[in-house]
Amino acid sequence: MGRHHDTLSFLSDYGTVDEFVGVVKSVVRTLAPHVTVVDVTHDIAPHDVRAGSLALMRAAQYLAPGVVVAVVDPGVGTDRRAVAVEVADGDGVFVGPDNGLLAPAVSMTGGARRAVALTNPEYQLPMPGGPTFAGRDVFAPAAAHLCNGVDLYELGEPVDPASLLPSLLPLTTVENGVVHGQVLWVDRYGNVQLNVDPEEIAFIGDRLLVRWGAEGAHGSDANVRRAIRARTYGDLDGAQLGVIVDSYGLVSLAFDRRSASAELKLRTGDAVALAAPS
Repeated sequence: MGRHHDTLSFLSDYGTVDEFVGVVKSVVRTLAPHVTVVDVTHDIAPHDVRAGSLALMRAAQYLAPGVVVAVVDPGVGTDRRAVAVEVADGDGVFVGPDNGLLAPAVSMTGGARRAVALTNPEYQLPMPGGPTFAGRDVFAPAAAHLCNGVDLYELGEPVDPASLLPSLLPLTTVENGVVHGQVLWVDRYGNVQLNVDPEEIAFIGDRLLVRWGAEGAHGSDANVRRAIRARTYGDLDGAQLGVIVDSYGLVSLAFDRRSASAELKLRTGDAVALAAPS
């Protein structure tokens, strides 16, 4: 027998207009009525595995111990693997598609200890139609049975953790004193999170030059704006662009009570370069 869990955290791109989220939660409730389901978010943009992986990574270190179901699965019904990945010496298990969605969160929580492909039909629902609702038919039952103490290896064939698809997240580069990064996320306030660790820009100092657009922020037509390092949004005046370490420990571009994304016209995936003013 495996460990019993009483919390299941659930992230998806299902939205809340259709019945998908409610059905998945009801399957879990039917099979494991003792479990509390925490909705992390269901508003990931449809099919955006990268955005889902980022949201899951940001949340992972704060989620209660237990089972996590993450479903952003544009390859549903294909030969992509459905997996369960055990982390933290068995204190947590991530359940979802093996498409890079789980990788950053698994790494954040200590790395994969054991993993299986969800191939045992005894722990799945019979599919009334086609194989296009794995959240209901595969992931929810597997997660519920894990919460009930079923051992991971009962759910299917063991998988080498090293064979799981890696993270889709980009890396920064440094060239001639310029840190080249990328917009990871824009939150609802318009703050622009970059894939830049504060230590990577420590050599630049408290005043920076931010460049974006035009051939990945390299070209002469790129947009350029001066910015200052700030501890909080309130340290900035209305027109001052700030470089702030956000609540997840990454560098963000922000204004005080204004949208940096809207003003700078920056979106997820855009290239941004940070350097010292000339």
